[in-house]
Amino acid sequence: MIKLTQGNIVDFAGDAIVNAANKSLLGGGGVDGAIHRAAGPELLAECRTLGGCPTGQARLTRGYQLPARYVIHTVGPVWKGGNHGEKELLSSCYRESLQLADRQGLRSIAFPNISTGVYGFPKEPAARIAIQTVREFLEARPEMEVSFFCFDAENYAIYQSLLKEQPDPASKQ
Repeated sequence: MIKLTQGNIVDFAGDAIVNAANKSLLGGGGVDGAIHRAAGPELLAECRTLGGCPTGQARLTRGYQLPARYVIHTVGPVWKGGNHGEKELLSSCYRESLQLADRQGLRSIAFPNISTGVYGFPKEPAARIAIQTVREFLEARPEMEVSFFCFDAENYAIYQSLLKEQPDPASKQ
């Protein structure tokens, strides 16, 4: 099932939220900074033990002071024009995060808009990749509930439009 929410991902009270992290996993701006601030200093301490994360992969930590039990950190690609594997790496972020959640037995996961902020990935193609990758994964794991959290109205409208183009009978908006 896919859900769409306009709001702050740190408010998601499910199994896991996904952090659009940088390679160090030590916090930053945007979603990354908001998650680190909301989770408290214990998150940074645990992230220091992980040794970073390559682009397109994912790492798991506890959620600490967040309503979500876990944080899945994934590093999205920096947009360099679209001919440097950016689309494949972005898809990998979603797939790796979902696979990690599934291995941990997690059934509700929330994603932000990965790579569309300072990393510069164009918003509409990024949303298409996110939705397609999640739908492909859910074909094999229909019991999982995936939420897309859009902080701003522009991303929310893009996701809303794309989800309406190809409605998923199990989705709620």
